[in-house]
Amino acid sequence: MQAFLTSLGTHRDRAMVLAMLLGGLRSAEVRGLLLKDVDQGRRRLRVVGKGGRERSVPVDSAFFAELGGYLRHERPPGLATPECFVVMRGPSAGSPVTEAGLRSVFRRHRSSSGAVRVRPHRLRHTYGTELAAAGIDLLALRELMGHASPETTGVYIHLSNEHLAAEYAAGTLAGPGPRHHGSPSPLTTRCCRRTLNTANGLVSPTAPTGTGSASPGHS
Repeated sequence: MQAFLTSLGTHRDRAMVLAMLLGGLRSAEVRGLLLKDVDQGRRRLRVVGKGGRERSVPVDSAFFAELGGYLRHERPPGLATPECFVVMRGPSAGSPVTEAGLRSVFRRHRSSSGAVRVRPHRLRHTYGTELAAAGIDLLALRELMGHASPETTGVYIHLSNEHLAAEYAAGTLAGPGPRHHGSPSPLTTRCCRRTLNTANGLVSPTAPTGTGSASPGHS
């Protein structure tokens, strides 16, 4: 993951990737994100997801640092396009990033970095699994991910337990050493744990917590 992030050459591309990795946004949600829905002061994004469901997502400062660089130095000034992320050069400069354009960014940087497994949904998946492993309330995770069904969110709780077991087994067998291939980057873990502090405030203190209350479903 770190190799992929390092290969990204623009603030825009890093911001789009970090929106998925540190905010759990779907690729369509990143492309559809509007400038007016970015709250840099509170470090939150208003996201319209599947079925028109809205959610407010706190995102770590690493994302907002890249977003600020993009808005100051890369996005054409005075542009009327309401979408946040736009094409920066060529005949379609100033128009929103398309699905094909975002796929091209990932394909190009998978090739240059060697991180062949990095894809938009995998970044979102990493976000959910890391927060689940950190002990986030199930209701808060459901809200952050924009899931309609609690069974879908329950999958991440199940997978986080498997992930922790795999990490423990790898550490026991291999002993001290570098993180094994495929592990989330230190940036992901650090930022997701900071997000946890904000995210758990999305549910009321009297709401039932649920790392063990939902059975895994199918996402």
